[in-house]
Amino acid sequence: MNEENIQTFGCRLNAYESKIIDAHLAASDAQSTIVFNTCAVTNEAVRQARQAIRKARREHPDKRIIVTGCAAQVEPETFAAMAEVDLVLGNTEKLDAASYQPNAFGLEAEEKIQVNDIMSVTETASHLIDGFSARARAFVQIQNGCDHRCTFCIIPFARGNSRSVPMGDAIHQIRHLVENGFNEIVLTGVDITSYGPDLPGKPSLGRLVKTILDQVPDLPRLRISSIDSIEVDDILLDLIVNEQRLMPHLHLSLQSGDNMILKRMKRRHTREDAIRFCDKIRNARPEMVFGADIIAGFPTETDEMFENSRTIIRECGLTWLHVFPYSPKQGTPAARMPQVSRQVIKARAKILRAEGEMMTQKLNQRLTGTRTRLLVERGDMGRTPEFAPVSIDHGALPGAIIPVEIRSGIDGALQGIRI
Repeated sequence: MNEENIQTFGCRLNAYESKIIDAHLAASDAQSTIVFNTCAVTNEAVRQARQAIRKARREHPDKRIIVTGCAAQVEPETFAAMAEVDLVLGNTEKLDAASYQPNAFGLEAEEKIQVNDIMSVTETASHLIDGFSARARAFVQIQNGCDHRCTFCIIPFARGNSRSVPMGDAIHQIRHLVENGFNEIVLTGVDITSYGPDLPGKPSLGRLVKTILDQVPDLPRLRISSIDSIEVDDILLDLIVNEQRLMPHLHLSLQSGDNMILKRMKRRHTREDAIRFCDKIRNARPEMVFGADIIAGFPTETDEMFENSRTIIRECGLTWLHVFPYSPKQGTPAARMPQVSRQVIKARAKILRAEGEMMTQKLNQRLTGTRTRLLVERGDMGRTPEFAPVSIDHGALPGAIIPVEIRSGIDGALQGIRI
């Protein structure tokens, strides 16, 4: 992907979709265009996108600027009002090759916006992609949208309702990528544990994963992105525990460790559900590593409630944390709740990140002295099955899987010695 032409904010699904956009730009010969694929999860993400747009216009006064992604979908007028912006595309329109043709650019302000009602979209198409950098890992979209309405989240209004990619299309894409040299595939979407009810036969995520592993036997490594643990079906649970080609790393959409906050968020799990899920899997597969999303300073969060979020990091053994300082999104119920001060939110986020760093060091200590196989991401770095980054000697080809012995490096980082 030409990073000068596309700037991506936010999630893995956005990164995947930027690959599609890149192919459309190349096909339309739109090299004089810069696309900003935005995120709407936090106000900070929107602010960063606007700042990057202004900088790009200063540095590239003659290029056309397109803004798309979740922030463009939910607040298109904000970006259309920017003098730097030539075109605003919704999340459906950004995947349409016609959107990048020269005649797609309007001259009048009202013509800048090409954003349709995302709630009217009922299907998610599969896109065949070859352009992942360095042949290390590839992302395959299996689902889009979300049917849940968590009180803090604007994403359903940016992505629409949940809809699934047909199993055959997903498997065809994965087989194509493996044939082209990819050794690791990551299944991605907005709420992938909701996969399947809209498809014929209503296949579950577990059934999809099992079918992929059965029908693409040459795939060495499969990962699944962020999951809602309360929705994990029995087939998937069995695969997580027993299938070695399914990597021992799960990222949980946890959000809080306090039951009252979880209730006010309209989450579907409790603190006890999360702990029980992690314990059950780790008892059966001890090498399993968990990461999680946690929001610091959700409205009404007291010190005691926050402490429950802090302690669940150790109780669940959460290693890779994504900590989000809460920021109110206009149009969400949580924005109307009693707010926690920004100073307190910032302090709590710092504490959570420190806890996560401590757990990461514990994992590094556990891995030190072991032998494993790394997927090389670039010549001097690879990742273990647990997703731990390991530095290696230069010379390994990106995408290769190599045997190494793990040793402790500088400041507790991991170093791999090829064996």
